[in-house]
Amino acid sequence: MNEQQLQDSICQTLEKKLGTTINEATSREIYIAVSSIVKENLNSEWLQTTKRYKEQNPRTVYYFSMEFLMGRLLESNLLNMHWLEPMKAALTNLGFVPEDIFACEQDAGLGNGGLGRLAACFLDSMASLQIPGHGYGIRYKYGLFEQKIVDGNQVELPDYWLREPYVWETKRPDLTAVICFGGRVETYEENGKMKVSLLDTEKVAAVPYDVPIKGYNNETINTLRLWSAEPLESEDGFYAGDKQSYYDHLESKRSLERISEFLYPDDSNMDGKMLRLKQQYFLVSSGLQTIVKLFKQRTGHSCLKLHEYISIQINDTHPSLVVPELMRLLMDEEGLGWDEAWHVTTNTVAYTNHTILSEALEKWPVPLFSQLLPRIYMITEEINERFCQMVYHDHPEYRSVIHELAVISYGQVRMAHLAVVGSYSVNGVAKMHTEILKRSEMKQFYGLFPGKFNNKTNGITHRRWLMQANPELTSLINSSIGEEWKERPKDLIKLLRYSKDASFQEKLFEVKQFNKQNLARYIKEKTGLIIDDRSIFDVQIKRLHGYKRQLLNILYVINRYLYLKDHPHADIPARTFIFGAKAAPSYHFAKQVIRLIVSAADQINNDASINDKIKIVFLENYNVSLAEMIIPASEVSQQISTAGKEASGTGNMKLMMNGALTLGTLDGANVEIKDMVGSQNMFLFGMEESEIEELHRTGGYSAKSLYQSDKRLHHMINQLHDGFFGRDELAFKDIYYHLLRDNDEYFVLKDFESYVEAQEMIDQTYQQWNKWQEMSITNIAHSGKFSSDRTIMQYASEIWNISPYIPVPAKK
Repeated sequence: MNEQQLQDSICQTLEKKLGTTINEATSREIYIAVSSIVKENLNSEWLQTTKRYKEQNPRTVYYFSMEFLMGRLLESNLLNMHWLEPMKAALTNLGFVPEDIFACEQDAGLGNGGLGRLAACFLDSMASLQIPGHGYGIRYKYGLFEQKIVDGNQVELPDYWLREPYVWETKRPDLTAVICFGGRVETYEENGKMKVSLLDTEKVAAVPYDVPIKGYNNETINTLRLWSAEPLESEDGFYAGDKQSYYDHLESKRSLERISEFLYPDDSNMDGKMLRLKQQYFLVSSGLQTIVKLFKQRTGHSCLKLHEYISIQINDTHPSLVVPELMRLLMDEEGLGWDEAWHVTTNTVAYTNHTILSEALEKWPVPLFSQLLPRIYMITEEINERFCQMVYHDHPEYRSVIHELAVISYGQVRMAHLAVVGSYSVNGVAKMHTEILKRSEMKQFYGLFPGKFNNKTNGITHRRWLMQANPELTSLINSSIGEEWKERPKDLIKLLRYSKDASFQEKLFEVKQFNKQNLARYIKEKTGLIIDDRSIFDVQIKRLHGYKRQLLNILYVINRYLYLKDHPHADIPARTFIFGAKAAPSYHFAKQVIRLIVSAADQINNDASINDKIKIVFLENYNVSLAEMIIPASEVSQQISTAGKEASGTGNMKLMMNGALTLGTLDGANVEIKDMVGSQNMFLFGMEESEIEELHRTGGYSAKSLYQSDKRLHHMINQLHDGFFGRDELAFKDIYYHLLRDNDEYFVLKDFESYVEAQEMIDQTYQQWNKWQEMSITNIAHSGKFSSDRTIMQYASEIWNISPYIPVPAKK
């Protein structure tokens, strides 16, 4: 549609569907009208894609993930439809600000951080590359939480993102699955075969809501299917003869609905653990039941051939129950024997590992697991027994460590082990991460199954994180190298020819200033703080965790502040330090770091003696939409995790793609960024992973010694304990003890000196205007390698054995 047609369509939709006129419509009503027009046009292509899949029955991948951090979809759908510019023009002509209309859409509360955003990028790339691939997740009623900062502390409010109808979803009650919890298992023999019945179970309906995933510049629309836990229809007509039965029924109904109510319920108690395990089985069982049913309908084949048509990718350990649940369906429902079912399962399931942190490699207590999922536990026990027997007989060299390799050991079911044993592929998400898995964390599994392990470095969709988030930079790139890069992101490398071009450097600087001014206006509107848009915008935006070392960042800011207090006229550039992060509700240390950042900001931002050389901004409720505003304005990208702890990172890629320079350790994908741009085009510091490993091995690190020998560290750390940042002298005692009593688990003090030196290099380089622009251009030029299109093509060819759809030209 052109802009006139879109204008007419908006007016007609307002009148016919919403009963209002363009002169009376609110921004929300305009948003609903525009979204309805887009959804109607998507629906026809969606139906055609589904029809094509039915007719051609291509090999298909199903991507199971507990998170899909989609962000707003209106603008990205318009971009992929090539309607974005005409729609902006139509809205402007009608007297509305397009950005205000897009902002009416609530971010879907379906994820937390990098794991969920990666899943969203992968869906975008699969559709854009025309790879048959669908996402399966949970339709959480509430997201993680809405973050507010009250008196310096993080406060969690419900993120009721479904308060308004979600225009992109379509309810599919015809595809409802029934999920069973608890009960007891009975076995019996029938025609010489063992049969299994599950009796006295608690049943819940899994109702799917489908969201279209539109590919860029094509007619392919894949599906994100989100499952909602609802009472079975037979339960809705319940009649209670007495008051107590009625209330018991309501409580039971409420208990079932809780399964899809919250993203990551608190699992610090047994009830929370049970709810998390329920969520995971709920996702896995509903998804697999649908896949098996659809496979049989489309092919007419026995499930013995399932793996020839289907690949299931499990995103981290959360969906690891895919392995025993698929075994259950194949044996109990489809009549396959154990060996047949195991062959199909282990040639269907592929596993992506995202972490080496032990707390993230899930383990479930056997009593909880066996009580909630008795049949699944029986199958998992058998998987474990057969695996341990195989190791004992076929690999005698591993006999002494069978208890370490076992799926069930020390009274726990180990989900990562279950995923490795039951899959045909195990991939890490950055070269360094994969090597750590093979060399240490999963060394013994790698020894047993070397052919399973492979690397797939993460990626980001350049459509959202450059074309959508930074239209000014996109326009500059288009005018310089053409538009082919939009579908071949590696073509961004052509920008290298402009790295020293003075005219291009000036235009890039103007783009960055425009984005900085936009962010500065937003910060003033939200916080009241006035920041200098000519200062360095130094950004750390990511989940708050000890290993990501926001603490190192804020300690450096305090150090810089103390230096300026003593040297108020020092010739160093002004710097604005921007933080965005949520701390898990039960993660006390992370919440203390937020409080320290906010307390330091309160003192430093209001100290006139430092001549506005430092400003600290903590932007609350960090999410995808906020990231889309911060990233284009960023100049320094803080990727400062303890080496060996960050699996990959994707924020580093997004910031690099928008011209920010990385200040980082050699960790995760930072290593590959260095391989691409060279260490001269980023600011590296800190110990390498091998040095940290050696310190762990020898126990040769003493945080107290550093504290006692370094005057700066001694002074700063004492301030955490003496009330310098607030009246409460005990406010930051936990950080104080974390560093000194607990021996600085993430080597914040050890890397501090190197970090300060890298920061000084940033100050010096920023004052060399041409050099900074050259480095920025070099980073943008090399960022095409980190497009999720490249990642997905590697998954498709090297793991899933799936080819992109190539339309057959119509006969003339």
